[in-house]
Amino acid sequence: MDADVGSSLDRIARELEGALDALVHADPSALDAVADSIATASRIFVFGAGRSGLALRMTAMRLMHLGLQVHVAGEVTTPAITSGDLLLTASGSGTTGGIVRGAEAAVAAGARVVAITTDPASPLAALAVHSVIVPAADKLDRSGAASVQYAGSLFEQVVVVLGDALFHTLWRRSGASADELWPRHANLE
Repeated sequence: MDADVGSSLDRIARELEGALDALVHADPSALDAVADSIATASRIFVFGAGRSGLALRMTAMRLMHLGLQVHVAGEVTTPAITSGDLLLTASGSGTTGGIVRGAEAAVAAGARVVAITTDPASPLAALAVHSVIVPAADKLDRSGAASVQYAGSLFEQVVVVLGDALFHTLWRRSGASADELWPRHANLE
């Protein structure tokens, strides 16, 4: 077993490349449908727990840079979700209780749900208008079959990169320059 950082970086890069390649070739139009859902939503809400939630917060920040109205579910200033809104969720298992309940509430309010998960048969995927099925282990899979990384690391890495790809796609579609996006960065630092 290799226990040096270089070997670990190489292994992670290979796993990430394999998972992203599988996403791209599984159904490219499905990924574009997710981008379209984000672009046409009145407001975007992101919702995930733990590291998946942190990954989605990064996506929320980038979508804000595009000038979209985006909120992180669970924050004290987050408004109620309504019809015309989109809830972007991430849960490796697709069974995380709080995330599934949040998706159920969003659907009941007339909002659309996009799910990023490893399980197409999960309750979260069943609530979604679009699901991105990530070929990675969820946090409870310790078999090493889908990934040798700890817990849901590969899934969370894909969530980050997918969020950046969605942002990049929407940015390019917008025609805005980087200089036009820059003033939206926080200036209270």
